[in-house]
Amino acid sequence: MEDEPLDRWAARRQGRLRKPGELKAITLGTGQQRAAHLDPDAPRMILEWDGFAWQALTMVENYAAACRALSPPPEALPTTQAETPGPTPGRNPLAPGKGRHRKPRP
Repeated sequence: MEDEPLDRWAARRQGRLRKPGELKAITLGTGQQRAAHLDPDAPRMILEWDGFAWQALTMVENYAAACRALSPPPEALPTTQAETPGPTPGRNPLAPGKGRHRKPRP
């Protein structure tokens, strides 16, 4: 069996590791840890991975606030970016056609 070069192994290992700055929320409540949605009013602690350990970042009041902290709303699209085109006006998107998902007619 041939050994893998160290630089390839390190690159593969780096891809599996958590990235610094990753966030997670834990429930602060009595009893055992349960699924987050089972106790939506319990306070949560937001933790951040610093590359070696989870560090306390902030506390939030409930599950909804934790969801907002973990995935903030996206930034507004720049005005220079073109909008994605919608369906062709005047064409029914469910009209019969030859699309891949259509069954062939006998």
